[in-house]
Amino acid sequence: MELSAAGLSVQPFPTHGKPLAIASYASKISAIETLNNTKVHPTGLTLLQGPPLSGKSTLIRSFVQSLPLDCSVAVIDGKGLNTTNFLISVLREFGYDLELSSNNELLGLVRIFALQQTASHEAPILIIENAHELNPSALRTLCELAALRVRQYSALKIVLSSDRSLDAIITSEAMEAIARRVVHDFHLRPMSQPETRDFLYGKLSAAGSQSPESVFSDEVCRTIWEASGGWPGITDRVALLALARAESLPVTTADIEHPTLPIGTWTHQDALDIEPSDIAPPAPPRLIVSSDGNVINDVTMDEARALIGRARHNDIAISSRFISRHHALLLRHGSSTLLMDLNSSNGTFVNSKRISNHLLMHDDVITIGHHRIKFHDPSATATSKGGLAGVDFSDTVIMKSLADMRTLLGQETTELLPVTTERLPTLKN
Repeated sequence: MELSAAGLSVQPFPTHGKPLAIASYASKISAIETLNNTKVHPTGLTLLQGPPLSGKSTLIRSFVQSLPLDCSVAVIDGKGLNTTNFLISVLREFGYDLELSSNNELLGLVRIFALQQTASHEAPILIIENAHELNPSALRTLCELAALRVRQYSALKIVLSSDRSLDAIITSEAMEAIARRVVHDFHLRPMSQPETRDFLYGKLSAAGSQSPESVFSDEVCRTIWEASGGWPGITDRVALLALARAESLPVTTADIEHPTLPIGTWTHQDALDIEPSDIAPPAPPRLIVSSDGNVINDVTMDEARALIGRARHNDIAISSRFISRHHALLLRHGSSTLLMDLNSSNGTFVNSKRISNHLLMHDDVITIGHHRIKFHDPSATATSKGGLAGVDFSDTVIMKSLADMRTLLGQETTELLPVTTERLPTLKN
């Protein structure tokens, strides 16, 4: 059928380029909200998944167009990209067009750009379509970029889009830097029958139809929905072919093809949105003890509590006269770690500031006496101002832990250890 015979001035269901009308439906609205949350989240990284023709590209285009003009965003197609092509594509999308000879130079420029943007304005956004088709070398480079930080903020917000589940990639040990940052694992869902009808009528109206229902009746809309499974891209193709095959109006159900439908990417999941811990549980924090720049102990905090002090029975025992017998307590609750000074003689410091209690963040440096303890926990990236306000440590949890420690310490009879390893300055005659 000629388009003019249906009262249409242009093709309402183009398969390429910008659509005439931007449809709104529940899954798309949720996806846009998810991407906006990714933009403002301190460590935002989202997996956006949906089968072919599920509307991912249109969704990404809508999101990018909604961003402020001063927001730096790069959208690249990851299909077959190796490290060099990946970095060049990223730089070009961010406005660079340089001919650099080495991957180190390219990577260095991306790093500098991301760090400067994050420090001065806000983190740039990198969106990778067909992320599952990145070469292994490019995935390794992506992990390096994902690890960039400015204080507690990631220096690059990332969206990985794919037409299949990314579980196999994300759960790989080599992708730990990515897995720990995932805040949303979003799987697109198809449109409902009413949403499909509104989708069809909106596009027919945008193309010039004064009476969309005279082109596609409610019955035909329902049949198109059944034939397309409610997937936007397939709906476009089924509707386009139905218009082409129809000899008169309204289009009949006999004019509608029934293609093989894709399977949703949520097949092996029970929910639309899962927590990062469901993808790759974060490793427990590490406590790296050093003195005079030399590492003397590296402890994994496997338990909910860790006691620091001079006495031998402490979880982290440090023989030094500048450290109290029971100096400080580390308390783990959920994904947060609280450091508490136990009324020590010489005090406990975090990043050179004396504290009584402090919610630790990744790469915080604890100083007690002449020793330093580096807190290593990449998942500890968000904290609140004003001590423990807004944190999931309740008074009950803290008081119970302190009571338990007092009971434990009251029962032990360990004698004070002699100071033998502290290197102190001496007077020379």
